[in-house]
Amino acid sequence: MSELGFKNFWYIACESRELKPNETMARKILGEWIVLFRDENNQPRAFEDRCIHRNSQLSKGWVKDGKLQCSYHGWIFQGDGKLVGIPSEGPQSNKKLGSRCAKAFKTLEQDDFIYVQLEQSELAPLKPFSMPHYKSTGYETVRLFNKFENTVINCAENYIDVPHTVFVHDKIFRDSLDEEIKTKVTREDGRVIIEYLGETSNLGWFSWFLNPNKVPIIHIDTYHMPNTTCVKYIIDKKEFWITSQSIPVSEFETWVWTDLTYKFGAKLLNKISRPIVRFQGQSVIDQDIVVLNNQGKVIQKYGEKFSNASADVIHVLIESVYNELKLGKDPRNLPKKELEVKFWI
Repeated sequence: MSELGFKNFWYIACESRELKPNETMARKILGEWIVLFRDENNQPRAFEDRCIHRNSQLSKGWVKDGKLQCSYHGWIFQGDGKLVGIPSEGPQSNKKLGSRCAKAFKTLEQDDFIYVQLEQSELAPLKPFSMPHYKSTGYETVRLFNKFENTVINCAENYIDVPHTVFVHDKIFRDSLDEEIKTKVTREDGRVIIEYLGETSNLGWFSWFLNPNKVPIIHIDTYHMPNTTCVKYIIDKKEFWITSQSIPVSEFETWVWTDLTYKFGAKLLNKISRPIVRFQGQSVIDQDIVVLNNQGKVIQKYGEKFSNASADVIHVLIESVYNELKLGKDPRNLPKKELEVKFWI
C-alpha cells in the first residue's frame, strides 16, 4: 500500500508574477533546493537545484529559448529535465547525451501561484488547494506574504486559534469580553472543521461596519492537511475569507501566503476597502509574527512541551492529522470525530 507524506502535497513556490521568462529562481521547500524557470511555452518548470555534471547550483545559470543552462560548464536541460547539450563535446554532443536528466518536480500554476510537488503518490491530491472565491465576480482579494521562524503546524494552528486573539490582537481583532463561546468541532477526511455557534459581535474595530445589526454570524474555520487554513465569516450579505497556506521551507522557517477575500457589497465599496483590509490584515499578522517567532525560540531551546486546556481540543485534533502524515499514513483513514467545545474570550 502506498504511503502518504509531506512531500506528496503541493506547496506554493512563488507567485506567478515573480517567475519571469528567461530568469531562474531559487527556492527551498521541506529542505529541498529547487530551481524554477519558464520553458519555451511559458510553463513553469522545477528541478532539483543541482547540476548532474559537477554539482553546481542550476539557479546560478540562465534560461535561453526556454532551456536551462548551468553556469559552470554550460550543460543544457530542457523543460522535462532531459539533458540536450554539452558545449565541451562540440557540435555533435547530442550523440553523447544518453538518457541523462536533471531531477524534475511536478509543477502547476493555479490562482496566480506556482506550486511544486516534490514526490508523487497514488494517494496524493491531484491538484493544490483552491483559494476560495479568488477572482470570482463580486469578490476582492488582498494577498499578503510573510515569513515566520516557527514550524508549519504551529503557524497553521495559530490562524484558527481564537483564544489567543483577545490577548495578541486585543481591540484590533477581538475584545476581551469574558463571553462563553460554543463550537462544534469535527475531524474527517484529513480536515478539522470548527463551527462557532451563536456569534453576533466581537470582531474588533470593525464590528460596527461588519455587523451593525448584530445578526447571527456564520463563522467556520477549517484546517486542510497538511498546511492550509481557511476562516470563513458570513454576516448577512457580507463575506470575509482568510485563507493561509504555510510553506515548510525548513523545520523552523515557514513562508506564508494569506488571501483576504471579501464581498462587502457594491463594487466601489469593495475597491475602496482594499487599503483598509490590507492594513488591518497585515497589522494582525505582524502581531502573530512576534508571538510565533518567540514560541519558535522557546521550542528550540526546551522542546515542544504543551500542557493543554479544554479549548485546545482543536489543536489536538489538528495535530492528530499532522502526526499521521509524519508516520507516512493517510489521515483520511482516521475515524470521524465530533465534539462540542466551550471556551471564554
